[in-house]
Amino acid sequence: PRSTPLYSSAASDVYKRQAFDTCYTLSLPEGHRFPMEKYDLLATQLLLEGTAQKDDFFCPTKASIESVQMVHFPLYVEKLINLQLDRSEIRKIGFPLSPELIEREFIIAGGTLQGCEMALDTGVAMNIAGGTHHAYAQRGEAFCLLNDQAIAAQNLLNQGLVKKVLIVDLDVHQGNGTASIFCNNPDVFTFSMHGAKNFPFKKEQSDLDLALEDGTSSKEYLTILKKTLPELIEKVKPDFIFYLSGVDVLKTDKLGRLGLSIEGCKERDAFVFELCKEKEIAVQCSMGGGYSKDINIIVEAHSNTYRLAKEIFT
Repeated sequence: PRSTPLYSSAASDVYKRQAFDTCYTLSLPEGHRFPMEKYDLLATQLLLEGTAQKDDFFCPTKASIESVQMVHFPLYVEKLINLQLDRSEIRKIGFPLSPELIEREFIIAGGTLQGCEMALDTGVAMNIAGGTHHAYAQRGEAFCLLNDQAIAAQNLLNQGLVKKVLIVDLDVHQGNGTASIFCNNPDVFTFSMHGAKNFPFKKEQSDLDLALEDGTSSKEYLTILKKTLPELIEKVKPDFIFYLSGVDVLKTDKLGRLGLSIEGCKERDAFVFELCKEKEIAVQCSMGGGYSKDINIIVEAHSNTYRLAKEIFT
C-alpha cells in the first residue's frame, strides 16, 4: 500500500491525477510503427507497482469544438469531424482515418484541458497521452491531429486564468506545430530542445530552439538544460508551464538520434519538476513520443516521469 496518496483534496495542496482511458488506444494495422499499446501498459505498470491506484485516473471528456477552435481553423476541425481529409492529409498524419481516431483526439485534448484545472489548484497534472506538438492550426502530421497543449494554453489565456505561458518541449522532435501556432503570440513562449537532424526536416521558429547534435549524451544534454531552463523561467516569468516529456530522446529510440540513458531521461524529468515546484509554477505534463524497439524501455521511461511527479509533488 502507498504511504502517501497520489492525490487528495486541494486543501492539502496535493491533487495529481493521470488522464487515462482505454479510448486512448486505437486499433492499428499489424506492424504499424506507432506503439499504441504503451498506454495500457503504462497504466498497468503504475497500478501494479503501487505508484497509482484506480481512483488516481480519470476519464476525460471530449474537448469542445469551441475550445479546439481557439487554436485550430474551423474548416480543419470540420474536415476532421466529417472525415473529409484527403489522401495526402491522411498520409501525413500516419494513422488510418476513422471516427474512432477523431474521437480519441478530442478526448486526449480534453484530458489536457481538464488537467490544467487540476494543476492550477495543486501544482501538477499528468496526461498519459498527448504532446501532439506536430499539429498545426490548419493541418496535422506525424501522429498529431489536434495540438493538445496549444489548445489548453490558449484556453487558459482566453479564460483569464493565466497571463504568461511557457511551453517546455523536450521531445526529440521539434514542436513545429506549436511554434507555428504561437509565432505571433507574446503571451506564450515556446521552447524546444530537440535533435538537429530529426524530423521535422523543415523546422519552424520557436521562441527558443536548441538543436542538439546526433548522439548527444545524458551529461551534455543535462548540462545544457540545467543552464537554460532556470534562466528562461527568470526571463519569461510564466505563471503556467506545459511540459512535453517525450522519451524518444533515449539512445534506444528508433526515431530519435540522441544518446540519453534511462537514468539521464529520469534526471531530466526530475530537474523540470523540481524547478516548477521550487518556483511555485503550475505544470501540466503530456507524455509525448517514445519509439524504442523494446516496449518495456518505453514504459519504464514514461513510468519514471510519474514516479518522480509523485515523489516531488506529494
